Amino acid sequence: MAKLSKKRKAALEKVDADKLYSSSEAMALVKEVNCTNFDSSVDLHIKLGVDPKKADQAIRGTVSLPNGTGKNKTVLVLCTPDKEQEAKDAGADHVGLDEYIQKIQKGWTDIDVVIAAPNVMAQLGRVGRILGPRGLMPNPKTGTVTPNVGAAVKDVKGGKISFRVDKYGIIHSPIGRVSFTSEKLLDNAEELMGTLMKMKPSSAKGTYVKSISVASTMSPGIAIDPKSFK
Repeated sequence: MAKLSKKRKAALEKVDADKLYSSSEAMALVKEVNCTNFDSSVDLHIKLGVDPKKADQAIRGTVSLPNGTGKNKTVLVLCTPDKEQEAKDAGADHVGLDEYIQKIQKGWTDIDVVIAAPNVMAQLGRVGRILGPRGLMPNPKTGTVTPNVGAAVKDVKGGKISFRVDKYGIIHSPIGRVSFTSEKLLDNAEELMGTLMKMKPSSAKGTYVKSISVASTMSPGIAIDPKSFK
């Protein structure tokens, strides 16, 4: 069994594993129990009462976090020449088409988000097997397939994130960094939870939000009372 570090032991002692914390308590505590020496990501983990195998319960969407994620995402825009300047003006890090498809085919995936114009999607079939498993394949449901590439770039750079339920019915989503104030983390978490509540499938039976926890990189998870969110 791996030996726990002093920081990890101290963090575990501060978290009551049997307690459901309020959302505001949890956001303050997750900052306090951070174990790393860098600006760790803070993630929310939500267990939903859905069956991801059913198409209408495979929750997937986007949300614009009011305080962003704290990470500057690297954005690639795949488009025809007439859209390139629009993408560049909006702040895209990489813009083009054929040259980037070739780079991806050779294994290049040093990007966080890929945005594509609808008229180039047919050409992305060549790299679908590379982008898909990495969650990088553009999709209309997440706003990454659009003729308005400039607006899409600004949304991503401004804090728009995508999320999807995994095969266990859990959504894992970043809500900021430990350097954020607890108030900013809470604002972001409430925006995400509000979006998820609006997406509740009519076919989902029983409790929709079964459990919620928050954790920073390598820190213990903190269980949150779902009822404490607005």
